[in-house]
Amino acid sequence: MRHRKRNAKLGRKTEHRNLMLANLVCSLIKHKRIVTTLARAKAARSVAEKIVTLGKKGTLHARRLAAARLHYRRPGQHLRKDEKIKWRQREDVLRILFEEIAPGFKDRNGGYTRIIKLGGTRGRWAGQRRGDAARRAILEWVEFSTPAPAPAAQEGAATQPAQPAAPPGESK
Repeated sequence: MRHRKRNAKLGRKTEHRNLMLANLVCSLIKHKRIVTTLARAKAARSVAEKIVTLGKKGTLHARRLAAARLHYRRPGQHLRKDEKIKWRQREDVLRILFEEIAPGFKDRNGGYTRIIKLGGTRGRWAGQRRGDAARRAILEWVEFSTPAPAPAAQEGAATQPAQPAAPPGESK
């Protein structure tokens, strides 16, 4: 009997399932939205919400717990300074989680993710994966603020050609 066993097995052994869910959550942190099967989205939701709760704490201990749960590894090769900065901006999931995502949810008590079921009633394969007819869904952050577009005044100034600056010591 499976009484009080609440995790979905997803047809995988424990270690494989934990790594797969960690990879899904890392992709969600990096891309802010992922498309996956409905069962995986439901399983990854609980992991993602626990990770955001750790991110809201912001302590060193919480950062280490999140790194352990996400199986976080820094790049093994030595990177140049510009490559390291680029990697940190785009790929460093702990930095993105603790500095961008978690502060956005500081006033929210749970419910950080949303699952949107794909498809509808039209067509034979609507909302289903073609190979095995698995239901697909979008897993995304709730109320995640995106960068605001630039104001129109700045766009108008950018379209005008820049005038060359006068050399130092000369006045007009």
